[in-house]
Parts: sequence; C-alpha cells; structure tokens
Amino acid sequence: MLPSFTVRPVSPSDYEQWLPLWDGYNAFYGRSGTSALDPEITRMTWVRFFDAYEPIYALVAESEGKLLGLTHYIFHRTTIAIAPICYLQDLFTMENARGKGVARALINAVYGQAKLAGAFRVYWQTHETNQTAMQVYDKMAEKSGFVVYRMPI
Repeated sequence: MLPSFTVRPVSPSDYEQWLPLWDGYNAFYGRSGTSALDPEITRMTWVRFFDAYEPIYALVAESEGKLLGLTHYIFHRTTIAIAPICYLQDLFTMENARGKGVARALINAVYGQAKLAGAFRVYWQTHETNQTAMQVYDKMAEKSGFVVYRMPI
C-alpha cells in the first residue's frame, strides 16, 4: 500500500529525485539510448522551472521524502480567448505508484494552478498506444477530436 502523498511545486533540492522520473518519462516515449535528449535540454528544462520569466512549471508528488511522480505544464496565449490556456506537457509516475491516484492528483493540481492563473482550459496529448494512462484521462477530461500534425524543422 502506498502511504499518503502530497503534490507540491518542485524545488531546487529535488533534482536528484526528479531526474530519474524525467529519464523514465523520456524512455517511455523512446527518447533514451542513442535517441536520448541532449543533456543540455534536460539542464535547461530544469533551470526554466525556477525562472520567473518562463511560463513553464513543475509539480511533484511526494511520499515520505521520495518523489513518486512529476508533471510539467506551460501557460500560453491563444487566438481564441483573452485568458491564457494551460498545456500539461509531461506526466509520469514511478511504476510502483501507478494505480494509486498519483497521476490523478497531479492532473488535479494542474487544474488548480490553471484556475489560479485565470486559464480557461487545460489540455494535453498522449500517444495512442498509452492505453493505461488513457483510462485515467478518459475519466478526467474529454477527448478534443483533434489530430496532431507535426513537421521537424
């Protein structure tokens, strides 16, 4: 049984525990080994969480001093509203914390932060093969019906 946990903003002292979560997230999406992110991207991502001029934020779930999960989210402008919109970019939990409400708590915490910021919507995407996570997502949000297109430049 997982002891109770809290969700809180990431702090600079969390780096050593955040990094394995971040690495696990990237490995899940095939960004490991020869396809791994450049370490400079990881370094800059971490730095941005603590830069007041950056619109990117991080929350972590913690139990008994151990990090169980992370989420990163970004506020940005949109052409369809005056209020900002919140993009939940990354969400990952340790394998032993899955099915215990950690992901749901992290998503709800992003909802809370978005509401505080005056955002009118939170949205995210996942890979179509991520069926386990989609079981949670389907209970917490509605599918938009949009398909994502992208072109590396």
